[in-house]
Order: sequence, then structure tokens, then C-alpha cells
Amino acid sequence: MSEERRKRQQERQGAAEGGSNAGKYLKWLGVVALLVGAWCAGWYYRNHKYDSFAKCLAAHQARMYGLYWCPHCIEQKEKFGASFKYISYVECAKLFPAWQFGTDPPKEGVLSLQALSDKTGCSLP
Repeated sequence: MSEERRKRQQERQGAAEGGSNAGKYLKWLGVVALLVGAWCAGWYYRNHKYDSFAKCLAAHQARMYGLYWCPHCIEQKEKFGASFKYISYVECAKLFPAWQFGTDPPKEGVLSLQALSDKTGCSLP
């Protein structure tokens, strides 16, 4: 009887140890999931924080003229990140990069986001 009892006790100890390993794995999995979630949230914020600003520029009839290969145009686009998709953009062969606000003549050059905000009244995030 004592031999049987010892076997059952060893089985219980083995099951308890196996459960603690599973618990450790679940804890690490939770930590990794939180880190990945935080990274994804940060990435989304960095790439989409100007969405409302870009939509406001489009609503105020601000239009950018440029060329896909122009380094200054690329620099201007990069200031918006993924939010540039909301900007009214026209490919053209001269005066690039340039911004036109309503019916005013185009203003040539790379403009800061603050300058765009000042021209249109759109607030920056």
C-alpha cells in the first residue's frame, strides 16, 4: 500500500510541475503579446497621426503639385507619412513641389506642416 501511495504522490508532483511550466509559458506569451500590441499601436500612431490634418487641408482646397521622382516632393510627402493619401495631389511637369490654396497662385517649395497649418487654419495634432 505504501508503494502505491508513493506512485500516486509522484504522479501528482509530476502533474503539478507540468502545470507550472505551462503557467510560465502562458505568462511569457502574455508579455510578448503586450509588447507586440504596444509596438503595433505606436507604429499606427506614427504613421496616421496626421490623418485629420491632411483631411482638413483637402477640405480647405489645398493642393500639392509634384513629381514622383522629385527628392523635394518625396521629402514633403514623408512629412505626412501614411496620411498623405488624403492630400489632394497632382503630378505635374513644372513648379514642383508647390502648394496651391484655393484660387491663390501656387507657392513653390517644401513647406513645413506649421506653414501649411497657418495658411489653411487647420490645427496640427
